Amino acid sequence: MEQLKFDITGMTCASCQAHVERAVRAQNGVTKVQVNLLAGTMTVDIDDEIISTADIVRAVEHAGYGAKPLPTSSAAVHIHQSDQTGISAKATTQAQLRTSEKLHLEAESMKQRLGVSLIFWVPLLYLGMGHMLNWPLPTALAGHEHMMSLALIMLLLTIPIVVVNKTYFTRGLRALFRRMPTMDTLIAIGAGASLVWSVYALFIMAEQLGQADIHGAMTTAMDNLYFEAAGTILTLVTVGKYLEVHSKAQTGSALEQLMQLAPQTALLVDEDGHEERIDAQLIQIGQHIRVLPGEAIAADGIVISGSSSVDESMLSGESIPVEKELGDTVSQATVNGSGSFVFQATHVGVDTTLAQIIKLVEDANATKAPISRLADRVSAVFVPAILLIAALTFVAWLALGQGMHPALTAAVAVLVISCPCALGLATPVAIMVGTGRGAAAGILFKSAEALEHLREIDTVVLDKTGTITTGLPAVTDIYLATAPDDTPVIREKAFLKLAAALEHNSEHPLAQAILRYTQEQGIVARPVENFSAIPGQGVMATEGGQKLFAGNARMLEAAGIQIPQDLAEQLSAAGKTPLYLARNDEYLGCIAVADTVKEGSKQAIQALKQQHISVYMLTGDTRGTAKAIGAQVNLDADTCIAEVLPSEKEAVIKRLQEAGHKVAMVGDGINDSPALARAHVGIAIGTGADIAKEGADVILLHSDLMDVVRAHRLSQAVIRIIKQDLFWALIYNACGIPLAAGLFIPLTGWQLSPLFGAAAMSLSSVSVVLNALRLQSVSLSKSN
Repeated sequence: MEQLKFDITGMTCASCQAHVERAVRAQNGVTKVQVNLLAGTMTVDIDDEIISTADIVRAVEHAGYGAKPLPTSSAAVHIHQSDQTGISAKATTQAQLRTSEKLHLEAESMKQRLGVSLIFWVPLLYLGMGHMLNWPLPTALAGHEHMMSLALIMLLLTIPIVVVNKTYFTRGLRALFRRMPTMDTLIAIGAGASLVWSVYALFIMAEQLGQADIHGAMTTAMDNLYFEAAGTILTLVTVGKYLEVHSKAQTGSALEQLMQLAPQTALLVDEDGHEERIDAQLIQIGQHIRVLPGEAIAADGIVISGSSSVDESMLSGESIPVEKELGDTVSQATVNGSGSFVFQATHVGVDTTLAQIIKLVEDANATKAPISRLADRVSAVFVPAILLIAALTFVAWLALGQGMHPALTAAVAVLVISCPCALGLATPVAIMVGTGRGAAAGILFKSAEALEHLREIDTVVLDKTGTITTGLPAVTDIYLATAPDDTPVIREKAFLKLAAALEHNSEHPLAQAILRYTQEQGIVARPVENFSAIPGQGVMATEGGQKLFAGNARMLEAAGIQIPQDLAEQLSAAGKTPLYLARNDEYLGCIAVADTVKEGSKQAIQALKQQHISVYMLTGDTRGTAKAIGAQVNLDADTCIAEVLPSEKEAVIKRLQEAGHKVAMVGDGINDSPALARAHVGIAIGTGADIAKEGADVILLHSDLMDVVRAHRLSQAVIRIIKQDLFWALIYNACGIPLAAGLFIPLTGWQLSPLFGAAAMSLSSVSVVLNALRLQSVSLSKSN
């Protein structure tokens, strides 16, 4: 199996999207196809032993559209690894126009068409409406004797509008001949019918020049001229398309900003130490890159010399710079501080963290939310149905004896007001704005389906370690033994020095927590003698002939040293691990170590509960520890499930689903992979550079549990916007088509003219896009 991606040209509406999908899906060997109307792209899963890229291109072209294969990630990786010049890699990257760039180019082209259209449309409208509204006209065009001149000038003004907007006719008529009509077909038939009838009326006027009653005949013929209607339809549709494309270009702003973070150049250091400024896209794996103060890092890598502080806020969301020294990792697009260092490139091109983020957002935009299926079904039959309605309207008006003029007016109005664009844009525009908004906040949706399903969840299951807690043991309390007079038997600083000396040679996580704490206190570990570690108990050594012990209760009891039982019970109930220290046979005190709760975890759990979402915690720790951590974040004891092995977490998710719950699992994306895959929505938190390799549906780049709440809030907002757009698109057509056909004339006396129909049709698409842009105001800040 292979996944291919194509750039699709010529699509203008949801019907175009449906035609392309249907043409490709019909090919033998195609297992899945998704077409993104907004981005103008198509993703196809194929069996490469049955069908080739060329076959897909031919299928799209046969449907009347253009298809150009886009480079895949695997191809780009191969280029980066094998092409030493890097020229092909650069060409591959530049060949692929991003969605926002394509939309900006389309908007610029549409702007030029609109400018020409407006220049000729304004005088055309004035002349076409002037004789009916008694507007003042030039002497050379006023009066019955100059009607033929007026009609010819209107024809001349119409021709440039038709020429500059010829794509509506070429695409529309081609689609009609292929029996796959689109929105352009409706516009072409509507404007074309007006033009053809007007030219016919012009010939009638020419024949009537020699008649006795020339004034009456010419006036009747002038009433049948539709040049201004044809020009208005084309111009107003172009106005709407320009506003639509211009607004759509804003939808990719968040993604565009991510793309612009990567630097354009890098300072390459060769084997001889010489430095050369090169294009950042030419960096190869293993090359050494120097980063100067204030520069953005050009690739992912490992620091091999120098040190500095790096602003990683674009990845971590934390504004405090991170110190980078020998052996530390750095990521592309993060910003160096005042120092300078050299790093070895480990991930370049499509493999960098930034590239993976961009790819995830693009992939999400290329998918469809389940809610879009209604629009797909309607779009598939929409344009043929409109053509049939327009034909029936035309016949009905003639049958009622109303004449050619009102019959044509009603039919053209039906054609131009019936735009499936709003219906087709409702979902992709909202998805693009929503996923881009999420990416800017460090929330990455891998698919539109995940975005929709997250809104439906009623249960969230949280892994404890690394999700609710930091996953890093830390010293929480120090208890010093006291003499009968309640004075400490040892000073705290001396106690910590002893602890540092004993744990200095240990690699146990608890020992590392104690060493971090003592280092923060400015304590330097002194050497000890005869150090030994007893697995499962602790460590011991000698110093100045005295025996030193640091370990659990079992170790001290084996040495005949008594420890306070009430303290042990107290720490166990609090979910803390005690480390007891003794010298010879004297108990000196205890250091309590625990996996501390992350800042914001309690707030996040409370926020989820306020949204009527049940919250569970899974952990492999003891029930006492689970209960203690649960109490700190206001979780009930019955929702804290303890002593669960990683392989058993999936079974817990399954039981909740079988009970009828919509479940989201939040974990670290590695140990929790089975549970993440089982859940309706799998959410991986803080996965860093491995974001594209995890099995989760949603990636939270920041290790902040509040992002689960923000992701849920964003999901709700996106689906709400989609529902609003679909509702108004359907209502718009349900009301507009009967009004244009004249069905409401007996009740209200109203009928929509082709001019107002064209304006209303254009504004409907613009309104959908503008409504989706409201998602940019959804609050996803750290304070919310």
